[in-house]
Amino acid sequence: MNLSIRNQLPGTVSTVTHGEVMAVVKLRLDGGRTLTAAVTREAVRDLGIEPGSAVRALIKSTEVSLATGVVTGLSIRNQLPGTVTEVAVGGAMASVKAAVEGTVLTSAITRDAVADLELGAGSSVVALIKSTEISLAVA
Repeated sequence: MNLSIRNQLPGTVSTVTHGEVMAVVKLRLDGGRTLTAAVTREAVRDLGIEPGSAVRALIKSTEVSLATGVVTGLSIRNQLPGTVTEVAVGGAMASVKAAVEGTVLTSAITRDAVADLELGAGSSVVALIKSTEISLAVA
């Protein structure tokens, strides 16, 4: 299956915590960091996700926010440090690519955000991703 979602991070499920409707799935990314995804219990069951399962975390570029450092006092659990490799600025929006966890993560942010954060190739960033904005696919 081909997807328009370019952000696909490979990893292995470390834990699954079931709730009434949702499940919290923690993955160990191939680069070593932990990523938390909140998906439906039904998806976990249908995909056969359990500890040890090989999965891919799928994240739309519009759901990846960027900061210039680690952010505290925030409910976003996923903070992945990286280095900007490319910035493409358009009339209103920009595409920022960053080397993160051994892969390239793309973030779609406003042109103003690129300017305010002074982002360019070589800039250090932290990708911020809400656990509810991560989909999982079995590898």
